[in-house]
Amino acid sequence: MIIVTGGAGFIGANIVAALNHLGRTRILIVDNLEKSDKFLNLRDLRFFDYQDKREFREALRQGRWQNIPITAILHQGACSDTMEYDGRYMMDNNYQYSKELFHFAVARKIPFVYASSAATYGDSSRFAEHPDNENPLNIYGYSKLLFDRYVAQNMEGVESTVAGLRYFNVYGPREGHKGRMASMVHQLHEQIRRTGRARLFAGSGGYGNGEQRRDFIHVADVAAINLALAEQSEPVRGVFNVGTGVSRSFNDIVASLYQAMNKTPEPIEYVPMPEGLAAKYQNFTEADISKLLAIRGLEVRPASLEQGVAAFVRAKEAGL
Repeated sequence: MIIVTGGAGFIGANIVAALNHLGRTRILIVDNLEKSDKFLNLRDLRFFDYQDKREFREALRQGRWQNIPITAILHQGACSDTMEYDGRYMMDNNYQYSKELFHFAVARKIPFVYASSAATYGDSSRFAEHPDNENPLNIYGYSKLLFDRYVAQNMEGVESTVAGLRYFNVYGPREGHKGRMASMVHQLHEQIRRTGRARLFAGSGGYGNGEQRRDFIHVADVAAINLALAEQSEPVRGVFNVGTGVSRSFNDIVASLYQAMNKTPEPIEYVPMPEGLAAKYQNFTEADISKLLAIRGLEVRPASLEQGVAAFVRAKEAGL
């Protein structure tokens, strides 16, 4: 059995879809569907069982999973709202929960691949996996960084895969439930679909209107990397950036969307950035993926922005 936490969420559901594509259905999805329409992501997926996150954590504490064969844990479950200010809630979801799973996995030598985040870098201008580059700007980024550090401090004697993946800007199908936290590809697609025009922030941080740059990676590539790491013949340990290694502007997204949607481009509306956001805004990210590329036997060929946006639009047209 493979356990996918956050399996009804954006990245988790795409991991389950990738497993299904390989004919794998013995999957336990763990999530919290109490206040969300994430269940829509599960309607076309095949899996063995679903368990509420709270019930799953309690079962772990009581040892009810000790004798059940598990081949991998792909831990995507977290509070990913960068505007969430309840630090206690964030730390329980993103730090304590992850610690519980980490200790369970390593004690049983189960491959453990978990979601970290490029938010650990915050306002840094360098994006290699090194403490000098880590400067989170919000409690979300800090919760991810703290767990990365906890894992690094508790790796002595670990014999199985433990891989933390610092996702950069992931986009793709099955993120409609995320609201304000959906990718800019998703949000700009909705703007163009509804109004024919796109709205972007005016210049900030030394960048011109809409020229702020991020490293955008399609979720299918993220899912493929998760599965490949979980199934490596030799254990993989460490924290790895997951991006394309190439930054692109928000203006590039708009141009790619118009092309993929077969629409005539309209002038972009540039709006001032809210004052409260400006101090916490990443104007530039670009993953240094050299550490990921150095993993023996791992093939990483991420789609370009144009290829990924075209795939995104096709998926939206198919109802995903």
